[in-house]
Amino acid sequence: MKIPLFRLAVLVACITPGALLLYGAFVTGDLGINPVETLQHRTGATSLQLLLASLAITPLRKITGWSWLIKVRRMLGVWAFVYGFAHFMSYFAFDRLFSLAGVAEDVVLRRFVLSGMVSLLAMLPLALTSTKGWIRRMGGKKWQRLHRLAYVAAVAGALHFVWKKKVLTFETIAYTMSVLLLLGYRLVEATRKRRPSSTRQAPAA
Repeated sequence: MKIPLFRLAVLVACITPGALLLYGAFVTGDLGINPVETLQHRTGATSLQLLLASLAITPLRKITGWSWLIKVRRMLGVWAFVYGFAHFMSYFAFDRLFSLAGVAEDVVLRRFVLSGMVSLLAMLPLALTSTKGWIRRMGGKKWQRLHRLAYVAAVAGALHFVWKKKVLTFETIAYTMSVLLLLGYRLVEATRKRRPSSTRQAPAA
């Protein structure tokens, strides 16, 4: 696999949903009967999809042996935040008319808004520390611990969709199952890695 070509393909895939939204908004004027709802749904869905794709890199790399997949994990995470921020700004501008008090009220009264804010805020430090410079400054172990916030962001993001829809749909089920599978894989791997060491430390019968 030629890494630069692969990275370019992933970059194009990340940019395309936003480019299509901009094209529909400013060129064709075709974002459906409720343009604001379309904008909010597509940016939110794309954010969660990219976040889940970034979390899928590690399992896929270990299962397939394709180590080059790791080259795009940070890119996927950063773009997940970009679309998540666009999702929030469309809500902030059109639903709350740039009222911070209105946002605070929604966070308290609406659980789907609260979970969405948790997801966005969990992604914020990940996006800010996504560069190689930050990895060097923080050290690999601290950086990895911080970036476990991606799990929080994914769970909160899936809950945001489930609570917003209020009913189970194919989309909400798919997101929920994806989160459960990705976090379940990590739990199984963590348990498997701890087992040999605990076995060795166990006293002889």
